[in-house]
Amino acid sequence: MAATSTDRGTDLAAGRIDDATTVGTVSLTVSDLARSRTFYERTIGLRATELEDGGLALGVAGERPLIELRGNSSAPRLNRRAPGLYHLAILVPTRLDLAQALARLAETRWPLDGASDHLVSEALYLSDPDGNGIEIYRDRPRAEWTRVGDQLQMSTLPLDLDNVVGELRAATELQLAAPSGTTIGHVHLQVADLHEAEAFYHGVLGFDVMVRGYPGALFVSAGGYHHHIGLNTWESKGGVPPAPGTTGLYHLAILYPTRADLGRALKTLIDRGIRLDGAADHGVSEALYLRDPDQNGVELYWDRPRDLWPRTPTGELAMYSRPLDLASLLAAAHAEDEPIPAHLSEGPKDLG
Repeated sequence: MAATSTDRGTDLAAGRIDDATTVGTVSLTVSDLARSRTFYERTIGLRATELEDGGLALGVAGERPLIELRGNSSAPRLNRRAPGLYHLAILVPTRLDLAQALARLAETRWPLDGASDHLVSEALYLSDPDGNGIEIYRDRPRAEWTRVGDQLQMSTLPLDLDNVVGELRAATELQLAAPSGTTIGHVHLQVADLHEAEAFYHGVLGFDVMVRGYPGALFVSAGGYHHHIGLNTWESKGGVPPAPGTTGLYHLAILYPTRADLGRALKTLIDRGIRLDGAADHGVSEALYLRDPDQNGVELYWDRPRDLWPRTPTGELAMYSRPLDLASLLAAAHAEDEPIPAHLSEGPKDLG
């Protein structure tokens, strides 16, 4: 099924999100932390680091975590027809890396749910032990993306797995770990109402609408990417959000390139009357926490420069959670002649 996209204007003052915005860490609630750790380490090839709260951070050694897991054996089971995570998408740097990911799945005998050629990318689909959807994909170079006028051409075609496996002829051994440069490329959500989801991710956060051509789905992005956030109602139209603490998505994270960009996002939330669940300074980053119309947790954050990250005397990261100075953050987005709202001028407060 073919689909098209349309690029919008580039006026940040009109509320468009900065082109350099990306997707950050995806946090999940799982029913069996040990079981999930084995899956993500052996089958996906991520390295696990234990967190102070008992959870796990999973990623490539020395790089920002891609996924965080919180274990809760009493969590209600994932309801695949409720709004929430459709899949998280792990982007690998090369086609050979995609072939290596496929080889890991074969080595651990983990089944595929599907495999597709989307013209702009090639993707493998599977589910974790709790049924959370996962996509592992590689992008074709942007120069190879086909456009007709200002329309980006995408589709869902069968992926030639034999051809992908053929890339392994260039490999000397099985790649047990995901390679450096692996990221969360996008997150795909199932939602109750596409119009409400668009009003939030496009109208409030400022992502560009890229694709409307798939029935029951919408794809939005920053910087002309094919999509950073996918939205669909294929199984969840009119659905009720799951109970708090249910297995599945805990929150997705959107990474802004600068503090001023995060400040502008805060100003927009204030102007729209959108309530925060919380706001925290983690030393390495500053973060705002809120919920989308389907009650999915959303983190908006920016990273401080790495040379400013707090560390222990031995060089380990010394992250913390302290109240975020919202007045200071908001000031970063204000022109010198534009006053800060009075309710924020007295110092840090929690809008939630």
